[in-house]
Amino acid sequence: MHEHAQPLTVAPVQKLQGELAVPGDKSISHRSIMLGSLAQGITRISNFLRGEDNFSTMKAFRSMGVPIEDDGQTVTVHGVGLHGLKEPGDLLDCGNSGTTIRLMTGLLSGQSFFSVLTGDQYLRKRPMKRVVEPLARMGAQIAGRGGGTLAPLAITGASLSGIDYKSPIASAQVKSALMLAGLYAAGETKVTEPSLSRDHSERMFRFFGADLDAFSNGVAVRGGRELKGQEIVVPGDISSAAFFLVAALIVPGSELLIRNVGVNPTRTGVIDILKAMGGDITLQDQREVSGEPVADLLVRSSRLKGIEIGGDLVPRAIDEFPAICVAAAVAEGTTTIKDAKELRVKETDRIAAMASNLRTVGAGQIDETDDGMIIQGVESLSGGTVTSCGDHRIAMSLSVAALVCKNEVQIDDVSCVATSFPGFYELLAKVAVR
Repeated sequence: MHEHAQPLTVAPVQKLQGELAVPGDKSISHRSIMLGSLAQGITRISNFLRGEDNFSTMKAFRSMGVPIEDDGQTVTVHGVGLHGLKEPGDLLDCGNSGTTIRLMTGLLSGQSFFSVLTGDQYLRKRPMKRVVEPLARMGAQIAGRGGGTLAPLAITGASLSGIDYKSPIASAQVKSALMLAGLYAAGETKVTEPSLSRDHSERMFRFFGADLDAFSNGVAVRGGRELKGQEIVVPGDISSAAFFLVAALIVPGSELLIRNVGVNPTRTGVIDILKAMGGDITLQDQREVSGEPVADLLVRSSRLKGIEIGGDLVPRAIDEFPAICVAAAVAEGTTTIKDAKELRVKETDRIAAMASNLRTVGAGQIDETDDGMIIQGVESLSGGTVTSCGDHRIAMSLSVAALVCKNEVQIDDVSCVATSFPGFYELLAKVAVR
């Protein structure tokens, strides 16, 4: 995917104005394909995110014999039931998608066949031990590079038994991988986290009729109960909305209405952080759709102030930190980010990538720490040539920073943006007043 770099120059704007809808939520789109495939009957998905990551999940299930149709409006999954998947004839290529590879590792552990999961050069560097280790305790047979810690991962389906796992990290991917394995395990599979990670899996398992209990920081799944196909409307992705929230806050005179955004409380850390910085963000018309809370977000430009960000807030905003760093760079005073070590092992090391790129475009002093960074805000940024590191969220964050630079910003490669937000630049152009 990244073989053909796509450089782009982003120019400053006068203000942002109007309304828009962001694409469907990435996490929910992945899970709707997975559970729809394992359910009995038909699942229809609207507002599915047609990004590369979600297509990786769709392709994997098609190659295990699940008929999936996409007419551009609705994705229709003809579920094969819990035990209806067939052995794939080739490697399952997860592309750049950490969600696909980690969740599939759990799901495939309990099948009756052999499978191999791989991905692009970036995904093959990401840590897999966090899912492989607990799955092995359930009886999974998984081999891989680096003693089973790096992809490709070869999985020999086995009989699994439920375990009571106390996860050292709050990770929805670890929790969801164990929940999916739990559908195939004897007895109960219980996962407890240090703080609750996003709960899209719990909500969707329940929506499809799985047997589970959620408790204050964890979940218990009992295997064996068949799932039933459902109608799913995927809410807009708050991680995608975050770029427009930050952009409208930092570009003077801006006002945007972002429609149909998922406001699951395990994901709204970015709203809490931006509001704590003084951001004017209002949630309108709050409602529930397919088991998920949704609202329209009205955002107006604001004078932001630096704050301290850490603790339980971090897992609720983990994917939004590159955008939050941009807000901090132009806020008044100092922003301290801590307890965010997880950012070092995302698509790239997001702490290092944001620090060096923001310095390039004229940010104030930025000090990296082991688990975060300290950012001194400045009144304005200058511009320059930056690198996305092949990471979609870095590319979009730098594009937002460019809107308030004095000069243009050249980004070396924005092809990666298609993994989560195809159409990002078209939407930006639609609401930008130059």
